[in-house]
Amino acid sequence: MPLQKLQFRPGVNREGTTLANEGGWFECDKVRFRSGYPEKIGGWAAVSFFRFLGVCRSLWNWITLRNYNLLGVGTNLKFYINDIGGAYYDVTPIRITTGPGTVAGGTVTFAAAYTTLTNNINATQTSIVINSATNVPLNGGLIKIGSEEISYTVRSGTTLSGCTRGANGTTAASALAGDPVAFSSIIVTNATGSGFDTNDFVTFSLATSLGGNITAAVLNQEYQITAESATTFSVNVRAVSDVGTPGAAVFSTAADVGNGGASTRAAYQISSGNDIYTVGTGWGAGPWSRGGWGSGYTSGIGQQLRLWSQANFGENLLFNPRGGALYVWLPGGGTTPAFGTRAVQVSTANECPSLVNTMLVSDVARIVLAFGCNDYSISPTPNVLDPMLIRWSAQESYTDWVFYPDGTTQAGFNRLSHGSLIVGAIQTRQEILVWTDVALYAMQYVGPPLVWSFTYLADNISIAGPNAMATANGVTYWMGTDKFYVYSGRVETLPCALRQYVFSDINRQQAFQFFASTNEGFSEVWWFYCSANSSIIDRYVIFNYLDKVWYYGTMGRTAWLDSGLRPYPQAATLNNLIVYHEAAVDDGTTNPPSPISAYIQSADFDIGDGHNYGFVWQIVPDVTFDGSNTTGTTLKPSVTFTVRPRQNPGSPYGSSDTPSVTTTQSYVNTTSYNVQEFTQLVNTRIRGRQMAFKISSNTLGTQWQLGTPRINVRPDGRR
Repeated sequence: MPLQKLQFRPGVNREGTTLANEGGWFECDKVRFRSGYPEKIGGWAAVSFFRFLGVCRSLWNWITLRNYNLLGVGTNLKFYINDIGGAYYDVTPIRITTGPGTVAGGTVTFAAAYTTLTNNINATQTSIVINSATNVPLNGGLIKIGSEEISYTVRSGTTLSGCTRGANGTTAASALAGDPVAFSSIIVTNATGSGFDTNDFVTFSLATSLGGNITAAVLNQEYQITAESATTFSVNVRAVSDVGTPGAAVFSTAADVGNGGASTRAAYQISSGNDIYTVGTGWGAGPWSRGGWGSGYTSGIGQQLRLWSQANFGENLLFNPRGGALYVWLPGGGTTPAFGTRAVQVSTANECPSLVNTMLVSDVARIVLAFGCNDYSISPTPNVLDPMLIRWSAQESYTDWVFYPDGTTQAGFNRLSHGSLIVGAIQTRQEILVWTDVALYAMQYVGPPLVWSFTYLADNISIAGPNAMATANGVTYWMGTDKFYVYSGRVETLPCALRQYVFSDINRQQAFQFFASTNEGFSEVWWFYCSANSSIIDRYVIFNYLDKVWYYGTMGRTAWLDSGLRPYPQAATLNNLIVYHEAAVDDGTTNPPSPISAYIQSADFDIGDGHNYGFVWQIVPDVTFDGSNTTGTTLKPSVTFTVRPRQNPGSPYGSSDTPSVTTTQSYVNTTSYNVQEFTQLVNTRIRGRQMAFKISSNTLGTQWQLGTPRINVRPDGRR
């Protein structure tokens, strides 16, 4: 028989069986299509190895008047400003600052603990009994026995449970009954009215020592709170900014513990948020549109995860946590941005809303818009968030929101009618699109007196979450709860060859984590989502709007920004880094980089019409390795071809041959070649009625694109 080409349709299709999709691709990971042919996606490199605290859910890039390229980074714990390639500057707003010796009305008392062991312990014991629990935090802390540091998760009476031995790089060791137990935690009591909660952050200001080792140098740092009760919390004297560095005060004798706090001030940052969506019970406890009657969406921030909206107003950055107030960070007028100053809440004196679900700035009119917010102060319920209310500021002002019926300013409001809440909004070239849980509206700026016109575009639609939409090439795409949509002047279902695969294995309870973004350099829209058994994002699905094809894979990202202000798309990883995508070949979140495992496998194809067995004894490769980078190694880029045979569609795959295809070129310090040179022939011994073809790679520095390989096959009987 002549050589048989292995040429498959572009894109991956999981809507049929492996045999029904003959001539197409069936599964893949970290592979895209370019000009109809599959290739390994680009790798990623860390922007810097500085790390932020919390799970990042929002990125925003802008340039100041002094040409500083800045990135707003919102996590569930903090809000940062990142200078390009540099550190993360904490600008999280302060919620309340107390006077000397008080914490929001209560006298503050600091106390540290010191005690001894009740029993002998070995180096692996995870439950430790102490002789006294006075001033010992309930909900976890850090202790020191000898030179070993030990963290624990909970105290019950005098028993410390969930102990991690040898914490912070120390060495686990045995200890004897009566040995000293020093506590690196401080309990703060009488903290009434501060509204603190677990994981919130507080900074103390103390002029002198509280006694013992509780000195100003120890206390005057930022700490993360562990709530003990409504009026008591504990902090660890190991400052969060010095994670991994031994704390300055580990109390080693009973005389070292301190008490008091008459001169201490406390500055509490805005409350932190959840890193995943938490579902309670009863009315208003569940995520929106999920569960039975009475388990509706909670418009506040108690149960939902922390999401942020960001936009620059000129060179100033406006942002807000979903369900919270509107804040502004000013870069300042100095020679460097004012990284040392924190963001502040936009004053509500001129009717600026204090509760906002989503915020954006209109580039057309220089007006700030709040989607889902509290009403004006004259309203019967001014401090209650109305999830269907839209309000906007006066033109050229983010502080003036006063509405004048005579049109003195352009500030105003509108309440949408279709749905129960506004889920999200996005600015496009000609209009602002607004999604409720059941409808889509378009807002267009028309100037005074109406200011904004509202067009009802579609009903009976859905959207997965506040960030599940993206606009590319003038067209808006979004993920619904059971399919994908597209808006290019009218709303339509977006045909998807992976619809069943995606929506049959998805965790809808975590839909607020899902997000979309673009990778314009490759004409792609990406959606990141949680698979059914995962509470964190672990998958992506891509629509290539140029070639009209789909592909998918596994990857953990929590935010993505495709900004032309920086050289590559930026994304936040699960290990607290910002990375540049398409900037490398390998996984640059490790040092040194790690290889990326990538593959794509075809649907089954018949040998002839499938009535005969076929015997494949040779493969003629056709693959390029352009873009590979093996600088600093002696490796040569390679891929693995796999041919997987089976007898019938319902039978398992048989033994596979997996020959390697290696380039003869080194690619060291070289980026392009005129002629590809690689393994010319690979020998196999494969027999079956139908087969699947797979190309994969898992080596450093390897980049590849598949062409049209051929197989040498001959008939081999019918049984």
